[in-house]
Amino acid sequence: MPLVTKEIRQQLPALYSQEGNPDPLAVVRFYDQLGDWNWYATEFDGSHLFFGVVLGFERELGYFSLLELERANREAGFDRIIRDLYFAPTRVSQIHR
Repeated sequence: MPLVTKEIRQQLPALYSQEGNPDPLAVVRFYDQLGDWNWYATEFDGSHLFFGVVLGFERELGYFSLLELERANREAGFDRIIRDLYFAPTRVSQIHR
């Protein structure tokens, strides 16, 4: 399953376009099936760089790379990182709760 579809690319705002928004919308969620990591994308550069909420060792806003998520899958030999097919767009404030 591809991590990013054409529809998701169209839905995600451009990188840096949400800088003034105090509560942007996370459009897509990726998660690690073998761990506790979650990535919620609020912006995308259209190629490989996301910005959004990263829940891992800490809870933070930051950048993450589609290429790194895909590489984790290649190295694992299966889709370890997957897109949450049932995720509904959610405000960042709700994710931080």
